Amino acid sequence: MANNLRFQVVEEAFKKRPVEVKAPKERPSEFFGKYVFDRKKMYKYLPKDVYDKMIDVMDNGARLDRGIADAVAAGMKQWAQEMGVTHYTHWFQPLTEGTAEKHDAFVEHDGKGGMIESFSGKLLVQQEPDASSFPNGGIRNTFEARGYSAWDPTSPVFIIDDTLCIPTIFIAYTGEALDYKAPLLRALHAVDKSAAEVCRYFYDNVTKVQVNLGWEQEYFLVDEGLYSARPDLLMTGRTLMGHESAKNQQMDDHYFGTIPDRVQAFMKDLEIQALELAIPVKTRHNEVAPNQFELAPIFEECNLAVDHNMLLMSLMKKVARNHGFRVLLHEKPFDGINGSGKHNNWSLSTDTGVLLHAPGKTEGLTAEATANETLRFVTFIVETLMAVYKHNGLLKASIMSATNAHRLGGNEAPPAIISSFLGTQLTELLDKIEGGERLEVKGKKNMQIDIPQIPDLIIDNTDRNRTSPFAFTGNRFEFRAPGSSVNCASAMIALNAAMAEALASFKERVDQKIAEFALRPEYAEGTGHTAKFHAIVEVLREDIKTCKPVRFDGNGYSEAWVKEAAKRGLDTEKSCPVIFEHYLDESSVKMFESTKVMNRKELEARNEVKWEMYVKTVQIEARVLGDLAMNHIIPVSTHYQSQLIKNVQGMKDVFSSDKAERLSARNMKLIEEIAERTEKIEQLVEELTDARRIANRIQDIHQRAIQYHDTVCPHMENIRHEIDALEMIVEDGLWTLPKYRELLFIR
Repeated sequence: MANNLRFQVVEEAFKKRPVEVKAPKERPSEFFGKYVFDRKKMYKYLPKDVYDKMIDVMDNGARLDRGIADAVAAGMKQWAQEMGVTHYTHWFQPLTEGTAEKHDAFVEHDGKGGMIESFSGKLLVQQEPDASSFPNGGIRNTFEARGYSAWDPTSPVFIIDDTLCIPTIFIAYTGEALDYKAPLLRALHAVDKSAAEVCRYFYDNVTKVQVNLGWEQEYFLVDEGLYSARPDLLMTGRTLMGHESAKNQQMDDHYFGTIPDRVQAFMKDLEIQALELAIPVKTRHNEVAPNQFELAPIFEECNLAVDHNMLLMSLMKKVARNHGFRVLLHEKPFDGINGSGKHNNWSLSTDTGVLLHAPGKTEGLTAEATANETLRFVTFIVETLMAVYKHNGLLKASIMSATNAHRLGGNEAPPAIISSFLGTQLTELLDKIEGGERLEVKGKKNMQIDIPQIPDLIIDNTDRNRTSPFAFTGNRFEFRAPGSSVNCASAMIALNAAMAEALASFKERVDQKIAEFALRPEYAEGTGHTAKFHAIVEVLREDIKTCKPVRFDGNGYSEAWVKEAAKRGLDTEKSCPVIFEHYLDESSVKMFESTKVMNRKELEARNEVKWEMYVKTVQIEARVLGDLAMNHIIPVSTHYQSQLIKNVQGMKDVFSSDKAERLSARNMKLIEEIAERTEKIEQLVEELTDARRIANRIQDIHQRAIQYHDTVCPHMENIRHEIDALEMIVEDGLWTLPKYRELLFIR
């Protein structure tokens, strides 16, 4: 037992102490953005006219003048070299859920046999990665390699180590998007255009609507030594086997508990480096499951927030290794305890305020102004619900993956049915409008607590429903379904495109009714009942009725809700490959094309990638599980079985036959059970291999993905069941793989 590598690794993990982290002497506000070419540095390093043009691009969406690119590149290079930078890279987000970069040095021939440091505007604006080497869904053949990365000036350039990183989009030579950023920027532009037009019903001076995103990143930390001793964690990011620990999260003692010292040191180091990269991290805490934690920033503009989340996930992995940890971003790395999500808090705002914010105090406002504020609030709430209702299947497809499928529907995550929770007050308000009653929004109220030292609490006008995938939480909607490992852009592309379509439809129908009502004498000027007001209210009543099926304030975990959701026409499909089909629904294609976010060819290509990624993920897991079952589990189990057999034989040599039989009865039972379970595992592994071979012969990637879901995945669950049972039988000292009680409770 003492020679068991597992015990040695566990012992080493217990001995580890926190890594000392030296905090900067400055306050966070002073070193925030240290490694980012932000506006302050732009003002310092760029000519005034170039700076003004860049601000116009960033704030007002003006087209970038390539004529200023050389001046911008020169300023960036000067700042970067002063920071010790020697290389640059175009940093983009291909369809791999990660980021990509190719580093080039700031060097060119000087024409005299030497080298000079050089970085031109051409290199800043555009590069040419190999478009056939990244997932592209058939848009690029292997022999057609050309693709382009193009600078996104709305997301600041930053420094990692000795490299200047330039956020870019990634497109094919033929123009199709091969990344997440390009369609996200299109979706944000579409929302800006549609929402600004609707805003002008209420505010004359609105010129721009911004999408805001606040993500909440959940993750697990595992000791690096233990991680390395688990081949399944190493190669798939999750434990493909493992019996749950006697104690896991059932005591609720980890949630918001004291952060362990080693973890605190990691968090401190991570936060310092994140703030230096202008990632506005704010919140940290223990999550519900043991060794699970959360980090969340202040809200940011959506495109920048997505970039920051992708950058942070890379940073987390790097910092964790410096502290003897490995970060697990898989949605369900451990069976039987909570998985990890990445809640996307989404809202819309203008320079006049947050559009989803309920009207506050209205004292001093005219009745018309009060009604206008209420109408604005209700309009954007209802049209959000319309977007979610009309495209609930697509929204589910946008967050679905082979990894997130393990999490959705569990008691720690929203169900795989997209519905929206509004809370009692907002539900009553919409019901009243639908019924023809006057509009009135109740603001926050005070709750008095009968303890003199405690101030009154300000109570929101909605509660929270943790089972709702898309819940209204005060001045935003919280999309709780995205998984911890994914690019937020996937969900944001679908949601914002759907919102743009809903608002455009709303505007078109309202304008039609305004034209109709303008001819009626009861809506003439001076009557106090404007055609515009009544047109908006009438369209809202129609939409409130239409989207009512997506509103659900009850328990999303109940079986009754699954049946009810199906009756309401909501998508209840659970098969990941089938859910992806919603990207190619005619309603989805029409929506994406009408908003100019993606065309049919791009959608077809992305689905090809999704099906292929699903197949490869399950395929790798199946191969790893088969290898572990045959080369770890069965040898260890049969070795223990041999020890038991020797014990039984020894009993017969020492005791009488009757007594030996009685004393060895338990061991005989274990010997038999091990034999049966190892035989079953061998049979299941063979069936698993056959199922993979059959699936791999299917040429159509869509049908192959469905086959993997329907035939390969069930075999994996059955194999796990047998292995987990053996873990509870085999002597602890012989079991080679670190167990849950060790993986989850090492500090």
